[in-house]
Amino acid sequence: MSHETDSERLERVSAAAFRIRHHALNMGEVQGQGYVGQALGAADMLAAVYSDQLRFRAEDPEWEARDRFLLSTGHYAIGHYAALAEAGTIPVTELETYGSDDSRLPMSGMSTYTPGMEISGGSLGHGLPIAVGMALGLRYQGSSARIYNFLSDGELDEGSTWEAAMGAHHHQLGNLTAMVDINALQADGKTDNVLRTEPVTEKWEAFGWYTQRIDGYNIAALLAAFDNAAAQAAAVGRPSVILCDTKVGRGVPLLEEREKAHFMRIEEHEWKTCREQLTAGYEGKDAL
Repeated sequence: MSHETDSERLERVSAAAFRIRHHALNMGEVQGQGYVGQALGAADMLAAVYSDQLRFRAEDPEWEARDRFLLSTGHYAIGHYAALAEAGTIPVTELETYGSDDSRLPMSGMSTYTPGMEISGGSLGHGLPIAVGMALGLRYQGSSARIYNFLSDGELDEGSTWEAAMGAHHHQLGNLTAMVDINALQADGKTDNVLRTEPVTEKWEAFGWYTQRIDGYNIAALLAAFDNAAAQAAAVGRPSVILCDTKVGRGVPLLEEREKAHFMRIEEHEWKTCREQLTAGYEGKDAL
């Protein structure tokens, strides 16, 4: 993308984020429910990684020199599938099988099922420990590949996450970038009411990470944060973390205000409205 202008780069990533959201809505409609809100909320983060940062070969998901994207939050798989389709790793038409029997796209991410999915999802707090081991292993192999680990703010409740953060600093894993979706919501309610993690920026800094906190929908800020992390990347150096403030259901006003937003049930007649609102917002029109 060396001949791109800044505005062209922004538009490319913005368009990818719109398509990821659109794919997520289409997949959600297959089941009539699911973790649609998380996919909508994290779409810009996923678009920035897959359409701008990640080094991969869509036709060869096991390419040895690839960068690794680890989805620690397995229930965000609907968003990850949308990003993999946008990247060309899985066919867009396959998204129609989401959550169905014998599908390669189960509702929670499974690395044994889905091309391009590096780890299986399940109990939260496993992703960063795996990322640390993988980053260390790649360094021992002399690989220039980087690890990107996607976490949720709910995972910051887990002690294993902070043990891994400490380990990453100890081993000076400059090839590791964590990205945290701070949507302030968990299955049991608002994050602040379940287990307060603020001041989260200061916590990561205290663990020795190069820390940036941004608006997760400011694509210019997202790209600048990833560029800053990439400029720091080295076999031996500080690990990086990008903290993104987001909102469940982003881009679809109907869903942004849902009280029970962790796992959404969306009525049959609402899907059309969701897509219309998403398109209107992307085109700069008043949402319907």
